[in-house]
Amino acid sequence: MPGPRIDVMLVDDHAVVRMGFRLLVDGAPDMRVVAEAASGEDAVRSIEEARPDVVVMDISMPGIGGLEAVRRILARVPEARVLVLSAHEDAMHARRTLKAGAAGYLTKRSAAEALIEAIRQVHQGRSFLEPQIAAQVAAQQATSEPLDTLSEKEFKVFIALASGQSVQDIAAVMSLSPSTVGTHLYNIKQKLGAANSAELALIAMRAGLLTP
Repeated sequence: MPGPRIDVMLVDDHAVVRMGFRLLVDGAPDMRVVAEAASGEDAVRSIEEARPDVVVMDISMPGIGGLEAVRRILARVPEARVLVLSAHEDAMHARRTLKAGAAGYLTKRSAAEALIEAIRQVHQGRSFLEPQIAAQVAAQQATSEPLDTLSEKEFKVFIALASGQSVQDIAAVMSLSPSTVGTHLYNIKQKLGAANSAELALIAMRAGLLTP
């Protein structure tokens, strides 16, 4: 006997990606997409009206981004279950996602059936981490990780700087003043013990956040 239907909200800033996920979800016999959002802000605004059982969300989006959206969604609808579906395949993003309150983390390279199974598991109250990510998270938890001391905004600035973006570019993308980005950069270097951008890039590569 089939269980109750699972209502799903899709949150991704790429319409084509949402379309593909909608086809997958609506093709499952026990779930359907009841709402879509193109940004974290849109998701937060519509969450109370949509009242989905599971929110499937990207975290790399313009504006407030996915992690802050996770927090705001759960503040408004505490019973919501959030499954992050991300292009990031490193344990650090997964750890920060779970810390924000998400129930699961899945990479976009995963097979279609993995997404459907992940939605079912988080809907049933369980957490979900794909095995490869779970092994990395377990290994990192055994050691002290300085990156955990960064705030979400500092973490975004850190990734951008380590990727080679300039302070001016980061300021424009994040809608911050260059001086504010400079302040974040100072704090990041202090927390991570880095002297320059090259050392930041090395830290990011060691954490699996950048490929050499």
